[in-house]
Amino acid sequence: MASGAGEWSAEQIDDYETLISTTDVELLKRAWRNEKASPEILPFEEALVKRAKEQIQLMEETVDDFAESGHDPLIASLYQMDLDRAQFLLRSYLRVRLQKIEKFMFHIWKMDTYRNRLSIEEEKFTERCIRDIGKYLEETVLSKLPDNYQSVLKQSIISEEDDMVPEPQLDTFVVAKCERATRPLYLDGSRQSASFDSSRDDHFQMVPGDLCILRYRPFQEELMSGNISLV
Repeated sequence: MASGAGEWSAEQIDDYETLISTTDVELLKRAWRNEKASPEILPFEEALVKRAKEQIQLMEETVDDFAESGHDPLIASLYQMDLDRAQFLLRSYLRVRLQKIEKFMFHIWKMDTYRNRLSIEEEKFTERCIRDIGKYLEETVLSKLPDNYQSVLKQSIISEEDDMVPEPQLDTFVVAKCERATRPLYLDGSRQSASFDSSRDDHFQMVPGDLCILRYRPFQEELMSGNISLV
């Protein structure tokens, strides 16, 4: 961007303000909140993260141009605040996902559903963590135990399941805000069929603006589809 004259054209400022006022910042905030409040790792927002990085780069160039051109320091500081907010949201979003990967890496790796939610970089990170932790435990602890107890995933070889692998607690309670009307659900997680069961009184449906405390599992699909967001 040109900056020698000291004043930006109204068109340049309008273009910049349009970029930073788009819904991407709000979408990134929502993605961060959803990821932070959800007990499981959610699908990686690849397109959103890419756009956010591009906007952050533009904002950095804009702030630099403002500083070099001698523009009003107050306006420059306001743009810097927007930049700091966008960087915070992006870093926090990525950091929360890495924390979940570190906590549930073995469970994520063995479940295709979760593996498909990772970015390419996150998948490489998960694989490297599993390899490094497995090697470390083998060298420091497992090799010194009896043969029946040398598994990273099981308490002993007679265990039928990977009982040493932590899993997300999907029945935990979350605070959800309705963005779009949800489909009718029973609170046990089953969907209402075409023939409504009037004998049951545990049906539930949210409308825009509703704020509820509910179990995560029954409304898992509503979150994925964007009908609700977590707070």
